[in-house]
Amino acid sequence: MAAEPIVLFDNGHHKCLMFDSLVTGEGVQSNQFLIVDGKHEALIDPGGDLTYTPLSVAASRYMNLQNMSYVFASHQDPDIIGAIDRWIVHTRAKVVTSRLWARFLPHLVSNYVTSQLTGSVYDRIISIPDAGAHVKLGDSYIMCLPAHFMHSVGNLQFYDPVARILFSGDLGASLGGEDDHLPVQDFDRHVPSMIGFHRRYIASRKVCQFWANMVRELEVDMIVPQHGKRFEGPEMIERFLNWVSELPCGIDLLTQENYTRPVEYI
Repeated sequence: MAAEPIVLFDNGHHKCLMFDSLVTGEGVQSNQFLIVDGKHEALIDPGGDLTYTPLSVAASRYMNLQNMSYVFASHQDPDIIGAIDRWIVHTRAKVVTSRLWARFLPHLVSNYVTSQLTGSVYDRIISIPDAGAHVKLGDSYIMCLPAHFMHSVGNLQFYDPVARILFSGDLGASLGGEDDHLPVQDFDRHVPSMIGFHRRYIASRKVCQFWANMVRELEVDMIVPQHGKRFEGPEMIERFLNWVSELPCGIDLLTQENYTRPVEYI
């Protein structure tokens, strides 16, 4: 039976759905997102082989999969866009991703490149410049926001101005928590499930401060990361923006001891 999505927003014409229980086995929990505006649809960070089949089955209940408009990819990791070859072959969707990573995507679509299908794979890719861009979707658009070094060097985030939802990729991600389908209720208790990930995978506090300044200029009702719980409402969103702006992470934590010759034999 197809997984039931979590309805993040639905006004009858525009809706945002989150699938959060498609990864089984040893794969890390991840969230996949479907945005529908009238007869136009887009997937955000649909994942790799572990999620392709269950996501395509679940999402097909809400759209004509073959005629989907876009697949948005925040960065190049396998749990973001590892199944790009299948989305390219089995749908008409264009792939929206950072210009930095667009030129590498053909390495992941050998089935398309070597098939009898005509046209270049580059015809199916929309390259977003470092400054971001607006991508039209039905009567609305998706704002592609710069989120570089969070954690990818060419990272993007996606903002839906109708739903006022920011899909934040790995920023705000949490691992090992419970009830990931629910929003964060107690921020202080939630911090331990986020802090290790952010210290390791986010480049520095400096970029987090710049990012938070940008987000505060938007009307955001919800921040939804790719892993774990989401942040809803002005108080919880402000708690997260303040927390991540003050957190030493990435290169902030490095010393010469991190760059010494190894002594261990494996």
